[in-house]
Parts: sequence; structure tokens; C-alpha cells
Amino acid sequence: MKDVKGKNIMIVGMGKVGVSLSRFLLSLGANVTISDHKSPPELAYYLEQIDDLDINYDLGEHSLKLFLKQDLLILSPGVSPELKVIQYAKNNGVSIIGEMEFVSAFIQEPIIAVTGTNGKTTTVKLIRDFLHESGVKVWAGGNYGDPASSYLLSGKKVDVVILEVSSFQLEMCKTFTPKTIVFTNLSENHLDRHKSFEAYVQAKKQIFVNNNVNTTCILNADDENIVALARDPIVYQKSIIFYFSTNPYFKQQIMTIGGVVKVGNELQIKATPQLDFLSLEDMKLKGLHSVENIMAALLAAMEHGASMQAIKKVVHSFSGLPHRLEYVRRVGGVLFYNDSKATNVQSVKKALNSFDENIILVMGGKDTGLNYESLAKDIKAKVKTLILVGEAKEKINRDLGGISETLIIGTFDEAIYTAYQKSRVGDTVLLSPGCSSFDVFDSYAERGNHFKKMVNEFNA
Repeated sequence: MKDVKGKNIMIVGMGKVGVSLSRFLLSLGANVTISDHKSPPELAYYLEQIDDLDINYDLGEHSLKLFLKQDLLILSPGVSPELKVIQYAKNNGVSIIGEMEFVSAFIQEPIIAVTGTNGKTTTVKLIRDFLHESGVKVWAGGNYGDPASSYLLSGKKVDVVILEVSSFQLEMCKTFTPKTIVFTNLSENHLDRHKSFEAYVQAKKQIFVNNNVNTTCILNADDENIVALARDPIVYQKSIIFYFSTNPYFKQQIMTIGGVVKVGNELQIKATPQLDFLSLEDMKLKGLHSVENIMAALLAAMEHGASMQAIKKVVHSFSGLPHRLEYVRRVGGVLFYNDSKATNVQSVKKALNSFDENIILVMGGKDTGLNYESLAKDIKAKVKTLILVGEAKEKINRDLGGISETLIIGTFDEAIYTAYQKSRVGDTVLLSPGCSSFDVFDSYAERGNHFKKMVNEFNA
């Protein structure tokens, strides 16, 4: 539905998406209403940004009568389409669409869409930097950074649009058609929203719904869930596939069909008729998962004009993003790392595998329905003390408690102080929660920044 002039359009869910989308809809001539269950004081930060606009508001609760007066509901990513008020409106003939589905229809440029459970944001940032360094005009956003509608409002004209897309954005997509799809990895996440791993996978699979002979899919050959997805005819029969792998066992296969493989401390790349090589000797990023992100990103960037010279320059200077295995400081011989973005089990596993041993691990936060038992082997091998905090602490304790010394702590601040007190020279204190932040903090960034503030106040 692109012709919205004079139509009654409701955005369900404020936030930065609602702010940007309301401006875009008004520029198209729509009559805009924003509905959010939060109260005006809770939304003051966002309301101030659009107080100059002619918008109707439905705040503090969702008004069923107002929903039924709309021609179209556009759902922000954080809003589940299963809400009773939304289902009622749908059953009474009101059209419903997701924010990414609606906005992407207006983007004319080729889209690189990056999804997966972990590594999306870093991969988007790497693609952006690879292309920018190569002189290609790009815009990056979506689930990461600014909403996609911000690009349309900017008036900019670029060669490529890079979008990070989450399962929340993809679950309602029917016409979304990226030129390039990057799928980093796939493991349990957001089960509080999707209710089962199968439902989560189904939401992610919507990224492939409009694959065609011009679509390139860049897939992780080391992830059995993604390999299973690649067997779906909608993927292998309708698109070009490049694989990336850190396992040299796949070298011959990948060099034949196209992709990139890690052999020793070098990447071997077959994205063009020419075989390219990239040394990882001076790479600043930590962990094998960072190598996976680099491999996925360079394949996507090379398809859209990135040069190997630019890629090498970025790889050797890129130091990562905040809250993703971010080095904070050394205090009295103890290293502190902020991995607040690790909101699921697989993220914690990758963080633990980036270190050797003597880890004091701080986990916990909002319970999102995950099972933590798969971390047992890594906890036993790497963690000397496990410190649990937050809403999910008892559940994590049932799954992992006692494998290493385990402490259950009342507050986040107490947990960090305890980690510091338990540490000795040569230890690593790692905040890698394995949970969302929403039991205490408004975002993983707020949690990570609070951790860094505390650590920077410690006296050696």
C-alpha cells in the first residue's frame, strides 16, 4: 500500500521507528495517529521530537474504537502482531503491515539485508566501511542505527542501502526483496515473542520469500540450521549462493561454488574469477565469530563494488562496536570486557570461546525463555566463577549452577562488585548476560555503559 494520501494510518508503537515513520507518512499526505501503551511521561523523549507535527495520539492504552477507524496499521518491530487489539482490528477488515515491509517498498536502490541471531550489527558496519572505503555511496540502518524511513526522509541518493533486519521485522514481510541476503547464524532467541524455535526460524525465513535469479544469498556453512535452510527450494533453486566457513575442510567445495574459507590465519576468497587472499595477522577484532562477520561482510561488499585493497585496510583497523566483547580496562592485572549485547546463549558461547580460561562470568537479566544447558561444557572449561543476577538468575542456576563456583547476587551493581572482589591477577571479568536487559535497564547499551562506568571507577 504505497498510496496513503488522505488515508488514516496508525503507527502502533512509538520509539525511534514511530518518530521517523510519522514524518515520512506525513510527507506522503497521510492522516497519522500513533498508538502506544506507554503513558505520555514515559514517551516524553520521543514526543518532544515530533511536537511540531500534526499527529493524533492514542497513549497510555490502545483504543479499540480508534483502531477500527484506520485504513492501515503499521506495526513497529517491538509490537507483536498477536496483540488482541491488533487481531480484532484485522478480523474487522483493517489492513495491517510491518514497518520494514511498508518502508522497503519505497526504496529504489539495491538492498543488502543482513539477518541472523548474532553478529548482524557488526556485519552491517563492516559492509558499510568496506564499500565507503571503496568509494561506493551507501546508507546503513534498519534494526541498527536509524530506521529505514530515515533514509527516505534524508533526500540522499546512494548506490546501495544496507539494512539490518530482525525477526520482528521479517515476520510480516511478504514483498520485501533484497538484492543481497546475508545470514550470519541461527540459534534460539526471542522465544518470549515467537514462543518456539520453529516459529523464530519461520520468521527469519521470510527474508527469502521473494528470492529470484538476481538474488545473492551469503550463508554460514558452519551453522547446521542455516545449511538446513539452504536446502529449501526457495533458496537453492532461486538464487546465487555463496558460503563462508572457518573450517578448512570446506575449502575445495567453497572454492568451487564461490565464497570464502579460513585456512590457518588467512582468508581465501572466491567471489570473482580471481582468487583473493586476506591475512588476519593484524586483525584487532577478537574471536572466531568476528572472522565469520568479516567473511560475510566482504562477500556482500565485493558484490556491490568493494575492492580488496579497501577491505584489507578496514579489516586491519576495525576495532569493533561498543558492548560487543568490548575491552574496558585492566585493573590490578584483571581484564574487564563488556559484552552486554550478548542477549542469547549462542552469544555467550562465542564470547567464552574468545578467551582461554580464568573467566569470572556475569550472567542474567530478563528471562526470554531460553535454555542455558548447552553452555555447560564451556562453563566447565573456561569459567572459574559464575555470578548470576536479574530475573533469570534462578533459571540459569538450575541449568548451570555448580559446574563452577556459582554465586547468586541480588542487584546488578552488587554482581559487578562481587566479580571484582573475586578476581585475581590474570583473571578476566566478562559481562556476557545471555539475557535481555529489560528487567532493570532500558537497553543492552544502558546496561553496558553502566558496567563500564563502574569498572572505570575501580581503583587498582
